[in-house]
Amino acid sequence: MADPAATAHDDAPVVPVFFLSDSTGISAETMGNALLIQFPDTRFERTLFPFITTVEEAQRVVAVLDEAMDGPVTPLVFTTAADDTVRSELAKTRAPVLDFFHMHMSRVEAILGTRGLHEAARLHGVGDIRSYNTRMAAVEFTIEHDDGQSVRGLEKADVILTAPSRCGKTPTSMYLALQHGLFVANYPLVDEDLEASELPGLLTEHIGRCVGITTTVERLSRVRNERRPDSRYASAEQCRWELRRAGELYAAHHVPVIDSSSRSVEEMATLIVQIVNKIKKAGR
Repeated sequence: MADPAATAHDDAPVVPVFFLSDSTGISAETMGNALLIQFPDTRFERTLFPFITTVEEAQRVVAVLDEAMDGPVTPLVFTTAADDTVRSELAKTRAPVLDFFHMHMSRVEAILGTRGLHEAARLHGVGDIRSYNTRMAAVEFTIEHDDGQSVRGLEKADVILTAPSRCGKTPTSMYLALQHGLFVANYPLVDEDLEASELPGLLTEHIGRCVGITTTVERLSRVRNERRPDSRYASAEQCRWELRRAGELYAAHHVPVIDSSSRSVEEMATLIVQIVNKIKKAGR
């Protein structure tokens, strides 16, 4: 028998959501989705309009938004457009607009008593060449040191993530490099490592910068089955053994541990940044 609540949820109209930006749209999506996640029972249909840099482009977007207003559900519009001309044109839509840039920038300008530049590129740090170059160097380092491929220059790593295969090391490493400019290495704990009583030598040499990642047996088995179905590698028994041994090694060497089973990459990255900051402060 069908669940009446589930049926009602499936029949509910989908809410159109538009993210607008005169740059990549990452900020609009991030801030908008931070609000939308608070409505888990509502279905959203998301559309991104990035790089709206001219009045003509803004007018085309407004036409789409106004058409959506004629639908069965009022759309949601999030924008972080910094250019005043583009923002003014977008504001002409009949759709309700949540202008993150205006609501926050005007407040900051009032506090500082001066007007900001209102340049789109500066929203995402491209205007800060030093920061941009640092992030690109971090990405290159992280790619080179992914999955234990290289130990060259490991002393430059801000943090070394270690865990059994498929626990989320690589996506977390890349996010930390791209978004936070951290030099991240990650090392997979294989059977040979897990059978030993000590962590691999290259990790013990840098134990103060290591962070362990764990997950649940069920999640790890499911992820591995997507890669190697019905294999020993993906079996619950193998996953249980690997996670247990990894946990014992973490505990024996006082390695901080983060559980990836119920956390997003962004949440894991935030926790790791906190750990890195503590490590840096302790090293002063």
